[in-house]
Amino acid sequence: QVQLVESGGGLVQAGGSLRLSCTASGRTFSSYAMSWFRQAPGKEREFVAAISQSGGSTYYIDSVKDRFTISRDYVKNTVYLQMSSLEPEDTAVYYCAAGFTIASITAQYRYWGQGTRVTVSS
Repeated sequence: QVQLVESGGGLVQAGGSLRLSCTASGRTFSSYAMSWFRQAPGKEREFVAAISQSGGSTYYIDSVKDRFTISRDYVKNTVYLQMSSLEPEDTAVYYCAAGFTIASITAQYRYWGQGTRVTVSS
């Protein structure tokens, strides 16, 4: 069993930055690929970024490439999403997820956090 707790969301102006954190319980953090998804009001949850178990591979959707960076800290059992040049379109609840493989579909992930809200004002 893995529990994920996100933090770091908030209100930011367009062009600003935020860093989201997701801390995992348990001693199996390195066994899981970690991803960030987001869900905007009235829309389906969408894949944003992922990082492999080793940290050697990362993946992003096109709309966040060059603006967002995913990373992980094995000592702190935490995965981060550094977000810069934020746009109003990035407004959503952001969720971290843990799974054994990297995938862009929610069904592939076994564990989810409760979400942290990001609001970008124009």
